[in-house]
Amino acid sequence: MPRTIRTLTASEVEKLVEWAAREGWNPGIDDAAALRAADPEGFIGAFVTGEMVAGISTVAYGAEFGFIGLYICRPDRRGEGHGKAVWDAGMARLGDRIVGLDGVAEQRANYQHKGFVPAYETVRFSGRPARLTGGREIRSVAAAETAEILAYDRQCFPAPREAFLRAWLRPPRIAMMSTGSAGLAGYGVARRCREGFKIGPLFADDMETALALMAELTGRTAGEALHIDVPATQIGFTAVLQAVGMVPGFTTTRMYRGGKPGNVPSKVFGITTLELG
Repeated sequence: MPRTIRTLTASEVEKLVEWAAREGWNPGIDDAAALRAADPEGFIGAFVTGEMVAGISTVAYGAEFGFIGLYICRPDRRGEGHGKAVWDAGMARLGDRIVGLDGVAEQRANYQHKGFVPAYETVRFSGRPARLTGGREIRSVAAAETAEILAYDRQCFPAPREAFLRAWLRPPRIAMMSTGSAGLAGYGVARRCREGFKIGPLFADDMETALALMAELTGRTAGEALHIDVPATQIGFTAVLQAVGMVPGFTTTRMYRGGKPGNVPSKVFGITTLELG
């Protein structure tokens, strides 16, 4: 059967996110629209007789950085080359940009063969933290403060992503910020997922601010389980998470092709999403 490769519509992006849920990735309830806002042309599918058989997100954050995610082939159509077809189309679209991805352990060697270089490990922590206290001034992010968030985010993320953040910061997501004498010191977002809530991003000047933001987000998530993907390099932060009852689970490897971006990794306590970086 002939295969067609094309950009996904909004409803097809929703379908791809639903596939991710079936794979056990636990995406957010309202993820599809916000993810697509980052780059509406960046979601690609393979179709056979009009049915989607594989998909991938290849989001271009401007001219210098891109990110690969949501790379899924329908289980009953695996082994037919559809996954490779969307991968090749996505990588061609991103061209000479630095490209990032979060790869599971069993795919790490495959991505290295494709030119991706490991940067750091990310660990999923899950549970309901107990005895986590604040100690910083924390408040909800107001619409008027979006520009300040965008400027701070640019220190922590490899490229500007205004369209995505304007969608990501909106309710029903819970967006909190911390301020100090020098201005914004960090921010974090929690969103409802198929199971519990995920926190991401969690960006802060220091561990104390990150913990204060997490404490506030914990208090606003109705007693449900929390999940956060933490760079393993944040040794002190991960130690505190375990001490308050969060349990480490599966790991991924952040990998880049074409060089390393120039963000400040010490401010990253929780990545935004495994799908978009």
